[in-house]
Amino acid sequence: MAADLSKVVGSAIPDKPVAWNKRDLLTYAVGVGAKADEYPFIYELDPNFAAIPTYPVVLALKGADQDVNLFSERVKSGPISGLPKLDPNRVVHATQSIEVLKPLPLVSGDGWVWRSRYTGVQENKSGLILTAEHLLVDPKGEAYAKLYSSSFNLGAKVTGEKFSKIIAGPPQGKPIPKDRAADYVVEEQTTPEQAIVFRLSGDYNPLHIDPRIGKAAGFGGVILHGLSTYGFAARAILKTIGGGDPNSLKFYGVRFTAPVKPGDKLQTSIWEVGKGPNGTTEVAFETKNLNSGKVVIGNGIAYVVKKAQAKL
Repeated sequence: MAADLSKVVGSAIPDKPVAWNKRDLLTYAVGVGAKADEYPFIYELDPNFAAIPTYPVVLALKGADQDVNLFSERVKSGPISGLPKLDPNRVVHATQSIEVLKPLPLVSGDGWVWRSRYTGVQENKSGLILTAEHLLVDPKGEAYAKLYSSSFNLGAKVTGEKFSKIIAGPPQGKPIPKDRAADYVVEEQTTPEQAIVFRLSGDYNPLHIDPRIGKAAGFGGVILHGLSTYGFAARAILKTIGGGDPNSLKFYGVRFTAPVKPGDKLQTSIWEVGKGPNGTTEVAFETKNLNSGKVVIGNGIAYVVKKAQAKL
């Protein structure tokens, strides 16, 4: 069976058409907590109006739609060679990264695609971890972003034994320094309506709006999208190290470690830990839920072009 599991790695996923407009960028910005003074992200007439650089993470579920979608259909995948049928209700988003290759245009137009392949598979006693590489590609075939995501498929079995094969993945960060305080700490309050807003970017999973689903899943009610928390932490890094410049963030990756409920307060602690590639600063960070006391984003790594904080 191990040979069958190996077939997963390197296999391609059919291309998906994707599209966005300025309204999508504005909607995403408020979904990840953008405030009234963050004009480049919230005001389409600002001379520096731009996408928050993590925006492409929502395109896997949004696709090219401008209306709501049915989450259960959107996450349904065809058969994957070497794997049993996976239960979408038992999938947990484990990690997410994005490398910004080119600044995103404000309006996509037609012809953009989301191109994916599986680059890793691991099996342990709790289930399967699948890693996929995604490229956001324009109509000319040029890639604007490279993303890696991993999902933990609870209870899924193939070999019944430990197995791991990975052919590609994102950079791994340095540990958070234990001998000094964070260089920057950013606290932000999510709102009780945070998930209601974020879902408009394309993730219509009922878990994030229907408390009955969250209670049945053991969360005690609605939880916030992990990718919303992901955006909160990215904004904290942009503000403190990137000087508010949307082009300053070149790479950003995290591990999701605990849930957040809409209305919880987040604290992102950021350390500069050395030189990154191409003149960037390497950053280690984590985000804590101040209501639960748990770290909700761990193993954070970013490469940022360091700039003075913007003055409004």
